[in-house]
Amino acid sequence: MPMSGLLDLTLRHAPVRRLTADDPGHWLAAGWRDFRRAPAVSLSYGALFVAIGYIGVLGLFNLGLESLVPVFLASFFLVAPIFAVGLYEVSRRLEAGERPVLGAALAAYRRNPRGIVTMGLVLMLSMAAWAQVAMLLFMMVFHANPPPLEDFFYGILTSRQLVWFIAVGGVSGYVIASVVFAISAVSIPMLLDRDIPVGAAIATSIAAVRENYLVMFGWAATIVFLVGIGLATMFIGLAVILPWVAYATWHSYRALVV
Repeated sequence: MPMSGLLDLTLRHAPVRRLTADDPGHWLAAGWRDFRRAPAVSLSYGALFVAIGYIGVLGLFNLGLESLVPVFLASFFLVAPIFAVGLYEVSRRLEAGERPVLGAALAAYRRNPRGIVTMGLVLMLSMAAWAQVAMLLFMMVFHANPPPLEDFFYGILTSRQLVWFIAVGGVSGYVIASVVFAISAVSIPMLLDRDIPVGAAIATSIAAVRENYLVMFGWAATIVFLVGIGLATMFIGLAVILPWVAYATWHSYRALVV
């Protein structure tokens, strides 16, 4: 088969449905039902997110890079979809009438290891790109490595390059986050659910976002708002919010992809 034909097969996306503004509310309701049907697995898995959050923050403090905590928190949004793959498995099992267990959730990547690991690498690369952009911005403002946290906000607010810092940082963050959301909105649940190439899953995710741009933009904003609440509670709220959002994401995939 010619290479062009192979690429065409790999990148051909599945049919996607058109949404209404009410759909995200239905996904959240369905996600909460899944949480209530599997509270022990949900909270146990959610506790892992809390632990990851604390380990990451404490690691930065120990390295003297505490001013990078905001960058770490922003990066959390970029890689959370791959860490949530076990929670997608919980919803998949509930939907199939199977009993969800923590062991199966933690081993969910085995259903499509190549595809899921590849998506994980893509998201990790996006996080690395964001970290590099942030470091460059810090160096442009402070002309050195990131300062201690107590000097960070004062240094930013009094910098002559404040407007430039906010503009470039905001645009860079928005572009990276938008790309990550577009390629991962339904691709990871789809890779868990179906034996398909990564390219087809990413193409389907992009098509789903493109065909329902306004609804999916609102859905992305809802996710950021809810996860932001979890982060604002010193990560504790993530034990509930992340499983809930992950279950809702599974139902968004089921609603979007034919």
